[in-house]
Amino acid sequence: MTPQITMKQSLLWATAALVLAFLQGCATGPNANPADPLEPFNRTVFNFNDGVDRAVIKPVATAYQDVTPALVRTGVTNFFGNISDLWSLANNVLQFKPEAASDSFFRVTVNTFWGLGGILDVASDMKIPKHREDFGRTLGYWGVASGPYLVLPLLGPSTVRDSVGTLVDTQGNLVSRAHNVPVRNSLISLRAVDTRANLLSAGEFLEEASLDKYSFARDIYLQHHRSRTGGAAAPTEERYDLPEAVPGAGEPAAPATQ
Repeated sequence: MTPQITMKQSLLWATAALVLAFLQGCATGPNANPADPLEPFNRTVFNFNDGVDRAVIKPVATAYQDVTPALVRTGVTNFFGNISDLWSLANNVLQFKPEAASDSFFRVTVNTFWGLGGILDVASDMKIPKHREDFGRTLGYWGVASGPYLVLPLLGPSTVRDSVGTLVDTQGNLVSRAHNVPVRNSLISLRAVDTRANLLSAGEFLEEASLDKYSFARDIYLQHHRSRTGGAAAPTEERYDLPEAVPGAGEPAAPATQ
């Protein structure tokens, strides 16, 4: 399987998901949540994702956390965080954020050359802030509306705009562009397991906090989404050993049209 075939299949899958979402959304009743007009479809996908997580992803992530030393897990998290900083740099440039772009540039260079390819997060020790950006946010900066809430198969909560952005994010991520297919698939799998392992405590909180997991997860996601696009205050650093939903500080407010 070549990288081109993989991306083509991903595009077809994402397109089919969006079409099905809109078709299902047309059948929603007058009592539909205005923030979630595609709720029937979203609940179906959420239940599917939850089943896959319970059966496969969470057990693997739990085993990974149990058998892998914390120092090694931190190195894995830092490595993928360094790769994400490079894509954040590109999006900060596209959003005309020179200070954030400069910080991202120095984070990548410092962690790559002094942090053993990103295994050590030297940049954070040097107090260089992290500014996480993706192409969905870039689209929002240029005035593209978020659109309705949308749950993607396996990928989870999103919006219509951010779902489109995810396709570009995949192309911009160095892991996904690795030419060696076994290496690429291994890195993608390791990143997914490491991310899920870092969110195990958040998942347990979700299990205990709400009788309706879907509504709770949706409301938390939308609240975080509004805080990012509305420029709400945030912690100074984002790390993958914390829930990914914590944005970096110092990010300029996005336009109100988002």
